[in-house]
Amino acid sequence: MHPDEWNEARAVCVGAFDEPGIDTLLDTLRSSWGWADELAFVAELEGEVVGLVVFTPSFIDTPDRVVQVLVLSPLGVRRDLQNQGIGDALVRGALAELERTRSEPAIFLEGIPTYYPRFGFRRGVDCGFRQASDRVPDEGFMVYLMPSYEPSVRGALAYADAFWRADAVGLRE
Repeated sequence: MHPDEWNEARAVCVGAFDEPGIDTLLDTLRSSWGWADELAFVAELEGEVVGLVVFTPSFIDTPDRVVQVLVLSPLGVRRDLQNQGIGDALVRGALAELERTRSEPAIFLEGIPTYYPRFGFRRGVDCGFRQASDRVPDEGFMVYLMPSYEPSVRGALAYADAFWRADAVGLRE
């Protein structure tokens, strides 16, 4: 993402959700230590931003060290263009770019268990990972193993502080 696309990308992503708080999450992420424009990807259609996906550095607390990983959140596509493959292409393109350019062993997310497996995400608990909060359901806690992944990388996910400050970890009742 180019910095001059931020306002348009933010508006598209906020408008893609029914629940409140995406604006707070995006603003908190963007002002955090982990923000990098090269970890935010946009989808464009006819020169207009129509989708946004953000990746944020976070950590896995393994038995012998702390390992930097990425967290995918949020992903949003303009409402009138949803279910047309834009989000799919955006995620696939972002993952391909991250595989080429990043050294993190894994990417995590909390998401819809029927949507993300098409990209190679699988249940994190099945791969030896633990959620950062009891409020994250096993089915929605998913991981994408990058080419640099090795089996010794397992343990608890520690979200970047921006997710906690925006109260964007797990499900609230």
